[in-house]
Amino acid sequence: MEDQMETSTMSTTLQNTLIQYHCFPETEWHLAKKTSDVTVWRRSSEEFGGSLYKCEGVVKDVYSRIVDYIRPGPYRLQWDSLMTEMDIIKEIDQHRCVMRYTTAGQLLNIISPREFVDFSYTTPYEDGLLTCGVSTEHEIVRPNCVRGFNHPCGWFCVPLPDNPESSLLTGYIQTDLRGMLPHKTVDLAMAGSLVNFYTDLRKALKE
Repeated sequence: MEDQMETSTMSTTLQNTLIQYHCFPETEWHLAKKTSDVTVWRRSSEEFGGSLYKCEGVVKDVYSRIVDYIRPGPYRLQWDSLMTEMDIIKEIDQHRCVMRYTTAGQLLNIISPREFVDFSYTTPYEDGLLTCGVSTEHEIVRPNCVRGFNHPCGWFCVPLPDNPESSLLTGYIQTDLRGMLPHKTVDLAMAGSLVNFYTDLRKALKE
């Protein structure tokens, strides 16, 4: 019972934190990268000494299928070029799990591979879905990997009002990569990887 209560509290806190980020006014964000179909902003994180990134773009598919490709499950590892391994180490229920995954090195391996262990939660939001996560403690660390830490992160996916076959996908990412990395290096890597995330996702959904 205590575990159920703890999980429920964690889920609610995580959801409320992401909704708070989603309500930050536009004036609090600074443009980090912009392409023809994805925009990335950043602002100082309130959780740690790094940045909170916001990314947004339209994806031509229904919101439920998009979220199925993003949240932990059989699709994610197939298309996400940054993710090299993923295991669901604890299945709590159909909406919640604990996942462990590793990411590839970035910027010619200036940023070495990282490992993360995250609690993941997916829940309805307005007419769409929110899938979100936060790192949790886990003793076993894989060799040759730095253990990174995700502060509350998440993806809002809602249908476009005038075209429900397309969706607005908005993400909030704040990752402590740990290690002695300059802020400019992290900003460059994060902005680039978020744009690539949309490119990889759109390609996978078409296949």
